Amino acid sequence: MTDAAGMDGPWFVELLARNGDVLQRQRVDALPLRIGRGYDNDLVLDDDYAAARHAVLERDDAGRLVLRDLGSRNGIVVAGRRRQHVALSGDTVARIGHTALRVRAAGFPVPPELPDRTLHAWEGALPGAAGIALAAALALLAGWLGDTQYDAAARYVAALARGVGAALLWSGAWAFANRLFGRHARLGRHLFICGCGLAALAGYALLAGTLGYAFSFEGFTRHASHVATLLVAGTVYFHLCTILPRARLRHRLLCAGLALLGSGLILVANVQRSGRLADELYMSVLLPPGVRLSRDRGVDEFMRDVEAMQAPLRRARGQDDED
Repeated sequence: MTDAAGMDGPWFVELLARNGDVLQRQRVDALPLRIGRGYDNDLVLDDDYAAARHAVLERDDAGRLVLRDLGSRNGIVVAGRRRQHVALSGDTVARIGHTALRVRAAGFPVPPELPDRTLHAWEGALPGAAGIALAAALALLAGWLGDTQYDAAARYVAALARGVGAALLWSGAWAFANRLFGRHARLGRHLFICGCGLAALAGYALLAGTLGYAFSFEGFTRHASHVATLLVAGTVYFHLCTILPRARLRHRLLCAGLALLGSGLILVANVQRSGRLADELYMSVLLPPGVRLSRDRGVDEFMRDVEAMQAPLRRARGQDDED
């Protein structure tokens, strides 16, 4: 930790957002520096919880840089504790009213330059339009697959409006969080992530239904909700990485926890509803007969299987009668 008082001026007073981003930076060439809401201060705070003359930044007898309270009602808060005066280092964050600030000397060391991995080309109108197009196409596809009537133009328009509206609402919420915690909204990128997530969900639903029907493997559809939960968690992960790209490991752990929690809740709901872990008791997907690749079982084979089940059932019934 570098001591801001160990160097001569100039100094820089930084006003910070809640996530630590610098909102405003003011150069200070001479001390003392008076801080408060009044216009006769050297640093004027637009904060109703700051006093007219709240604090002063100065050097103490030992030459340290000190922030001293001037008798305000709310005082100076550092690390959750109220202080009358506090010696500042370059990393000390002090709160005056609702304003967080720190002071750094001109020679304060900064970390090395980060590699630019923000994918600037993956922002703006183009990815946003692609995301809306994906959402619209999937809404129309879902409406077409579920259409059983003629003259359904109005229903297609409604499905299109619902799909695009849901994508805009979802992406808009993430863009608002991005603006709040990451300075920029990046609505286009969030729309693209949303569209890709919807495409992955629809793609798996179609692929799972086709493979399950073709090979008589009902596990593809009986446990499809867990795959959907995993895909939603992955979509949330990319949204979070867009907002705070440096915390990727924390985002992975959070999304993995959300996926496990979601799958656990689905299993509990399935057991309460049907007494089984599966989402459905039978595969509900019906496709043209030409899609089937597994061997069909005839009536004779089915009856032989039924007859083979009779002996164990009779034995179990006899044991129940004896009990």
